[in-house]
Amino acid sequence: MKKNKLMALLLAGVMAASMTACGSKAEPETAAPETEAAAETEAAETEAEEKEAAADGTTYKIGVIQLVQHAALDKANEGFVAALDDAGLSYEIDQQNAAGEQSTCQTIAETLVNNNNDLIFAIATPAAQAVAGVTDSIPILVSAVTDPAASGLVESNEAPNCNVSGTSDLTPVKEQIDLMQKILPETKTVGLLYNAGEANSVIQIDMAKEALDTAGIAYKDYTVSNSNEIQTVVESMVGNVDCIYAPTDNMIAAGMATVAMVATENQIPVICGEEGMVDAGGLATYGIDYYQLGYLAGEQAVDILVNGADISTMPIGYLDASKCTLKVNEETAQALGIDVSGLE
Repeated sequence: MKKNKLMALLLAGVMAASMTACGSKAEPETAAPETEAAAETEAAETEAEEKEAAADGTTYKIGVIQLVQHAALDKANEGFVAALDDAGLSYEIDQQNAAGEQSTCQTIAETLVNNNNDLIFAIATPAAQAVAGVTDSIPILVSAVTDPAASGLVESNEAPNCNVSGTSDLTPVKEQIDLMQKILPETKTVGLLYNAGEANSVIQIDMAKEALDTAGIAYKDYTVSNSNEIQTVVESMVGNVDCIYAPTDNMIAAGMATVAMVATENQIPVICGEEGMVDAGGLATYGIDYYQLGYLAGEQAVDILVNGADISTMPIGYLDASKCTLKVNEETAQALGIDVSGLE
């Protein structure tokens, strides 16, 4: 009997040892294949982490200097702020507008720098030049500047090598001249309307002249130095030009209602640099979306403030050509007796 009990105990021990050995055996790990759903989940988690980093409790001080109030620059400003909000950034923003006065730009620029802002957003070339002239340490992002390098703001548009970067509103000038030819094929002479003191405008006018030379179309310069001259200068075009081309000139854009009033009364079509000018009475444009331009600058701001991106190596940003859109003022076209129904 004792012998049988002993054998039973031995057998139970062997079985227990066998079960323990099986339980401790390591199984080979098999990596689950990555699915599209998993990739989307990972992307969502990354985005959430970025927003959490943006909302890490730090409140950033941001100064904004805008040259003048008109549709294009207002849209760039709105887009910039929207990008900050979408990123979940905590910030205090000081919005300043120079009302088109260079001396006011200088005063605002000095104030924003003295207030020790973490970043300054400058909208339009004169505003950007003013603030870049008073600090080489605070990051400055610019927008609505056609060519930052040619305007002396950066060493090169590909590698700024300074505390300035941002986004360019380089418009498709050649395509705008092509649009003019399509709508107004009988045009022989174009009046180029701009402020010769604005570097942004001179660059575009040079591009327009090159396109007009290639097309064999004559042109004349009509420049203004202040907004009070706009009506007189446009009136001087009557009988001398078949069409007016106005680039994204801030002075002309702000006074576009006056330009359109005189031009339309005298049956002179105006091809514009951006859609806000068309909304104000110009005939048509093929141009960029300034809201998206400002949004791109806002994304740059988040990258600098939250991720510590080096602004000196941040290239100037450009909108994809696919974002350029045709804009036609049908009311103006009707007043001018121009058929725009076939435009695409």
